[in-house]
Amino acid sequence: MRIDGLQYANWSEEIFRQMREGAVDAIHVTIAYHESFRETVLNFERWNRWFETHPDLILKGLTAADIDRARRSGRTAIFFGFQNPSPIEDDIGLVEILHSLGARFMQLSYNNQSLLATGCYEAEDPGLTRMGKAVIREMNRVGLVIDMSHSAERSTLEAAEWSDRPITITHANPSAWHPARRNKSDRVLRAVTDNGGMIGFSLYPHHLRDGNNCTLASFCEMVARAADDYGIDHLGIGSDLCQDQPDSVVEWMRVGRWTKEIDYGEGSAAAPGFPPMPPWFRDNRDFGQIEAGLAVVGMTRDEVAAVMGGNWYRFFGENFGPAR
Repeated sequence: MRIDGLQYANWSEEIFRQMREGAVDAIHVTIAYHESFRETVLNFERWNRWFETHPDLILKGLTAADIDRARRSGRTAIFFGFQNPSPIEDDIGLVEILHSLGARFMQLSYNNQSLLATGCYEAEDPGLTRMGKAVIREMNRVGLVIDMSHSAERSTLEAAEWSDRPITITHANPSAWHPARRNKSDRVLRAVTDNGGMIGFSLYPHHLRDGNNCTLASFCEMVARAADDYGIDHLGIGSDLCQDQPDSVVEWMRVGRWTKEIDYGEGSAAAPGFPPMPPWFRDNRDFGQIEAGLAVVGMTRDEVAAVMGGNWYRFFGENFGPAR
């Protein structure tokens, strides 16, 4: 089983076919960065057309059972998420509405301060807001998973403590391995995994040691060390693959509408766009290389299967429905 915890590609029939060539059973797809509620609904609508146009390649995922359905029929299940709470605007009632439309993940903040929590690019992190705590309770109730991939340290620690259900970091790596601002400290990783949460390891070059020159061996050794530190049951892949996207999309991701300036985030003024991917992971057809690399660094067959999809499958099954 192969499940990717995060992608934001420029979707096309070519990519859908690559997903099938790579035997990818399910993907968590970002459908909102800075969009309002109405704009997010239009993104759901766009995906409905793709499901209608490519029924032999993809299907809409709502529960883990849809991954089983996808595997039986040779398709990829698509699960939706937001990298910002902007789709709920300032209305907690929209949490349930968006879950009913198919959302299954929501970050409490992107890089900046939101109404709920602090992003990792802010100078100060006061933690969860009052609304943030209320929204966490509502997300717990309906089965919308809390994602803290872009959130700052204190906010993430408080979310792990405040939430009654496990939370996730769908796409980041340990900062001890590579000290990117978006990567996570040992304290954060332990807080998430000690409460039953999941970590998705990112293949986005800014999150990798040596960038796109990172070797497969280095990446897989990092995963193996994390298994020793945090437990194999809490680890997966969240590639953060942004395939075929123009550089204008990077500006939307990092800037949205909050500034008139261009914010380069983890890039630089000299190279503001998407960096090239490492040669061993160019697109969805290369997941087999990660599987092989994990085996080379000494992980067992069962451990490799858990990281490549089994853990996400279990997590989806336990957390996408209403609280029991």
